[in-house]
Amino acid sequence: MKDNIKKKRKIVNLFTRNVKGKIPDVSGANKRHDGKDGHWLETQMGIKHNADNLPDLYGFEMKNNTSSKTTFGDWSADYYIFKDKKYAINRDNGFLKIFGNPNPFKNGRYSWSGKPCPKIRKYNDFGQILKIDRKGNIFAMYSFSKDKRAKKNKIVPLVMQKDNLILAKWESESIKNKLEKKFNVQGWFKCLKVGDKYEKIVFGDPINFDIWIKGVKKGLIIFDSGMHAGNKRPYSEWRASNNYWDSLIREKY
Repeated sequence: MKDNIKKKRKIVNLFTRNVKGKIPDVSGANKRHDGKDGHWLETQMGIKHNADNLPDLYGFEMKNNTSSKTTFGDWSADYYIFKDKKYAINRDNGFLKIFGNPNPFKNGRYSWSGKPCPKIRKYNDFGQILKIDRKGNIFAMYSFSKDKRAKKNKIVPLVMQKDNLILAKWESESIKNKLEKKFNVQGWFKCLKVGDKYEKIVFGDPINFDIWIKGVKKGLIIFDSGMHAGNKRPYSEWRASNNYWDSLIREKY
């Protein structure tokens, strides 16, 4: 307990000295890069830019509040149907055109994001939904009978014209490992802006898989896919609104 308090004090001191009252200087950053504020914040807090799966600072994971939602992680599924030899479809010209949607603002580029992206409890117009089994495994599923697209018979291959077709699966142990390595050590903290300036820092308790999966089941934590043609990254973000994160706050400075 004392060790935890000392580490929090170190983080608060870093924030007060290097961040509080400042407007992020992102003049040298790519203006189109959404994470530019986050990179500035990491630098100010003495965190090296990296992609490892460990807490950012003294066993605490740092989060930023530059948008209405805050990300837990970009966690690819353990199974994708386009990697299953049984169906013999590739990702960009197969999966995304069958189960995704063209973006008129991106020259008709297909993506598995926005309207086609499955959510918990309710099928979308593309016949997709998220389901969770008793072990906590998460499935993105498609049902032909729930697909409301007028031309679904032409869009969906005959072999996939079925219900409860698994499009992607996240193994519970896989997510548990990724989540708890970052969020279940000391906990997490978040740097908050008031207007353009950072003014506050808040802390939350450690988050384990049981807490996280309850949030998914309630629809508070969502799968926010950004998968699109022309980019190999799956962009499988898991996010929650800042209201959800606020509910987890235990201390404010």
